[in-house]
Amino acid sequence: MNRIAAGEVVERPAAALKELVENAIDAGARRIGVVLADGGLQRIEVVDDGCGMAPDGMALALERHATSKLPDSLIGPEGAIELVTTLGFRGEALPSIASVARLTIESREAGAAEGWRRVVDHGAVLADEPAALPPGTRVRVEDLFAKVPARRKFLRTARSEYAACLDVVRRLAMARPDIAFTLETVGDAGKRTVLSLQADEELATRVARIIAHELKDNSVAISQERDTPYGMMRLTGLAGLPTYNRGVADHQYLFVNGRPVKDRLLVGAVRGAYADMLARDRHAVLALFLDLPPQDVDVNVHPAKTEVRFRDSAGVRGFIVSGLRQALATGDRRSAQGPDRAAMGRWQAEPVAPTAAPIAPMLESIFTGRDWSASQPRLGEARPVWTAPLAQPQGRAEEAAPVPAEAQQYPLGIARGQVANTYIVAESADGLVLVDQHAAHERLVLERLRAAGAEEANRRSQALLVPDVVELDEVDCERLEDAAEGLARYGLVIERFGPSAMLVRAVPAAIAKADSARLLRDLADDIAKHGKQEDSGALLLAERLELVLATMACHGSVRAGRVLSVAEMNALLREMEATPRSGQCNHGRPTWVKLSMEDVEKLFGRH
Repeated sequence: MNRIAAGEVVERPAAALKELVENAIDAGARRIGVVLADGGLQRIEVVDDGCGMAPDGMALALERHATSKLPDSLIGPEGAIELVTTLGFRGEALPSIASVARLTIESREAGAAEGWRRVVDHGAVLADEPAALPPGTRVRVEDLFAKVPARRKFLRTARSEYAACLDVVRRLAMARPDIAFTLETVGDAGKRTVLSLQADEELATRVARIIAHELKDNSVAISQERDTPYGMMRLTGLAGLPTYNRGVADHQYLFVNGRPVKDRLLVGAVRGAYADMLARDRHAVLALFLDLPPQDVDVNVHPAKTEVRFRDSAGVRGFIVSGLRQALATGDRRSAQGPDRAAMGRWQAEPVAPTAAPIAPMLESIFTGRDWSASQPRLGEARPVWTAPLAQPQGRAEEAAPVPAEAQQYPLGIARGQVANTYIVAESADGLVLVDQHAAHERLVLERLRAAGAEEANRRSQALLVPDVVELDEVDCERLEDAAEGLARYGLVIERFGPSAMLVRAVPAAIAKADSARLLRDLADDIAKHGKQEDSGALLLAERLELVLATMACHGSVRAGRVLSVAEMNALLREMEATPRSGQCNHGRPTWVKLSMEDVEKLFGRH
């Protein structure tokens, strides 16, 4: 029975390590040390300074279907086991581990004269005796699955198992910044410290130290609360700015009542919150801590407790989505991405083509004393021609207007010109700002559409004198017809026009010049794609509309290549400063980057 249970709870070294560290946390430890040998395949050792165990408690913890953690108040007909707040029960994992490895437990209670040691090798008790050690517990697991070859052969390489163990320690350490953690590895090169975290760190500091140091400067803090029938639900943590993202979702850390989880509902809520701020192949970086009454969540739906079930799943999802969006709105004008280092490295002194006047030889004459005229062609001789191809200049600037006194208060500065009819060049009080006009306006249009809402739909909607007829596939028409009521709330009024066509009667004023056919095709594609992505099979209509609004905004925004006047540029900059989430476009790219005056001076060697 224990070996069967081990197949569910202890399928690899990381799973055994998780159980041991959780036991140390439940024991009230202030310091937890972990040592791994051969990625945990050879040895896992966890040492803590917690409350320790008496000999009889140690024996009970190694019994099947028993636990040394269940308080008396929860035992009996009046008890409610779902109210247990510990991370696990010692009796769940320890006998399973002992049945497939050599397990040594040494523990001593505070104030006890001596400690106790118990050694179990693949289910057989080898030692049960006194031991000398400081208060706390030391657990050592050796040769996992050594006598179970059918399980051993399915384990991965030592490097892969080590990576899984490291992830376990990082997640548990992130959940408890009040506890000091160390992780060491032992190999042919000796012992190496991989992780060393001090106790009583601030949550933001602990999270940034574990995920990435730059996260602290490229994130916003989250602090939201909501009442539930059983108490208060809270959401805290750090959410990375949309422009600070990764290509995989491995840097999303989610916790429920201090327990690390990989829950599909929570992952879906994160995806929904960032839906119109990230490219679809990019993922947010964050650490979210959801705390709610035990009655509102069931943590026993998975053997390893990595998934949970909520009493009100829709309410929890909505709480997380709204909490994340409100927090991200506080960092709306920030852009996580500065100038690319490689791009900055290409700023250099380029050779200048000779002009009609031979400036270069003249300079040579001044500095060297050589007669430059001797090398010039005589009368009647052909003059050398510069043959290198020169690109037509793409920059454009107007005569600078007087800078208003309030310009010092403009974070994005005053427009000075336009480059390649795509990028606005602005001067701020402390540097040079480059703005992608299409990306910036796309975000502004999206926020206008979102702000319109149902009450202002009529005022912000522009009726077409002659309705547009758009031919589409029948399936796409059905998708749009299902979403028509919701789209009308944002000013897009459509209706079915036969089996394979839609009639466009009105469009949002913000995208009045959009191509109706292209717009409807893209909306149908978005509804189809996002509906299939969600775990439940389809997003709620409101969330689906949030996603397709980004497509509507893209169709109505200022395109790259459009010439803007200085007044138009400044109007765009001022609106960006007043608009939520204007630091990134709807696809997660930055709308602006900034070169500080120090960076500019470095380019010219003036630092």
